[in-house]
Amino acid sequence: MQLPLPKFSIILLLLFLSLQVSAQDFQGQAIYQTKTSMDMSGWGGDQMSEQRKKQIADRMKSMLEKTYVLNFNRSESTYKEEEKLAAPGSNNSRWGGMMSSFTGGPQYKNVKEFLILQEQEFFGKQFLVKDSLSSLDWKLGSETKQIGQYTCFKATTIKPVDDMDFMSMRRRNRGNDEKKEGEEKADSTKKESDDPFDELEVPKFVVVTAWYTPQIPVSTGPGEYHGLPGLILEVTADKTVMLCTKIVMNPQEREAIDRPEKGDIVTREEYNQIMKDKIAEMREMYGGRGGRRN
Repeated sequence: MQLPLPKFSIILLLLFLSLQVSAQDFQGQAIYQTKTSMDMSGWGGDQMSEQRKKQIADRMKSMLEKTYVLNFNRSESTYKEEEKLAAPGSNNSRWGGMMSSFTGGPQYKNVKEFLILQEQEFFGKQFLVKDSLSSLDWKLGSETKQIGQYTCFKATTIKPVDDMDFMSMRRRNRGNDEKKEGEEKADSTKKESDDPFDELEVPKFVVVTAWYTPQIPVSTGPGEYHGLPGLILEVTADKTVMLCTKIVMNPQEREAIDRPEKGDIVTREEYNQIMKDKIAEMREMYGGRGGRRN
């Protein structure tokens, strides 16, 4: 029997609303393994004992190799480090606590609002770093590769680097400072800088290569990366690689994707200045103890 038009219209409306709810309720979870390589050459590595090298490598490994969880829907996502229990007898809690002040905390992105929020604890104080998502000028390529069960396409861009990006810091190239044979040598009594950051530099830009899959039609990815027609499953940027190792679509137990609100709201530029001021304060404090000469 044919339904009366009013009742049939109600059924169509309910069906349409249920489809809308289903689309809005879409959610996924992606696990990323990240690894950052660090070149120890030029840092006195040749003069270190093998035992000392191993100690440094063990300490750095927990910072340079991490697992992150990305929970996402069509417009929002959270990206945070997977929680791990400290190993019994571990003595690296102080080291880890100090380094966490210089590396990123839990992150929230909204690609519709072009908003990024990052929770950050710095020497016991809670901040909420708020900024607009950067617009990345992606160049889409035709090259493909398989990551798990997903066909991925290659995209590249050039990204400006934050001047306090610890993972991109490197020893400054002093090659251009060396005098050529026959030229006057520099005064050997000249005082070297007391600032260890004078020996470090951060590149202004890095080339980023990403692999995204249109099979998951969301414009997001790990960290601050976004803006491609599909979920980004792999990123190579400077010395860091982020690789997706697992994807669960519409998991039964879903993580809440909440916009963070706790902490003093600052911009990235303001937060970087806070870090620089604290570093200068620590240098002054420890320098004074060491009886630094003027």
